[in-house]
Amino acid sequence: MQSGAPTFGTPEPCLVLFAAAQLARRLGVPFRSGGSLRSSKVPDAQAAYESAQTLLPTLLAGVNFVLHSAGWLEGGLSTSFEKLVMDADQLGMMQVLSQGVDMSEDSQAMDAIREVGHGAHFLGCAHTQDHFETAFFRSTIADNNSVEQWETEGSLDSVARANALWKRMLETYEAPPLNRSIDEALQAFIAEKKASVPDSNF
Repeated sequence: MQSGAPTFGTPEPCLVLFAAAQLARRLGVPFRSGGSLRSSKVPDAQAAYESAQTLLPTLLAGVNFVLHSAGWLEGGLSTSFEKLVMDADQLGMMQVLSQGVDMSEDSQAMDAIREVGHGAHFLGCAHTQDHFETAFFRSTIADNNSVEQWETEGSLDSVARANALWKRMLETYEAPPLNRSIDEALQAFIAEKKASVPDSNF
């Protein structure tokens, strides 16, 4: 009501999402909602908390189909490559979170507990050495180093790191192989559709 613009990442939409998801489950129908929605105009702290306050409830509510999960800004009126890769990083975290706690013998490191025993540490045991690189989610954006190392590496914030990442991704991108006849048919279809509408429509 303040401006007429939609707001995202506030408590009320989260509560509505939870209630609607419960109704969908009661009716036995699939539910589409959520995403990484935000009202912020730039990939700043506001964009991050608005995204988190939409994406986490989406996961916790058990939404079946999710759109608008990466790159949105200004209520969907604009986008950002930086926010796209930041959101993709968060989606990776949500994927790990959605898998829950692995209660298997290996995941609970029972062999390490037996190997190390009382009064020693686990850093050098075989289980730690076998799993330390893959046991935890590793963000492509976050900086978890000391402040001294962060300063030595240029004191980059998350937006600057995301900017470097998407540029590196584009520079190293290799298009997947595509059958030549399929590519020609697609290009002909695109050209035909473009020719059938005024220039203002594309």
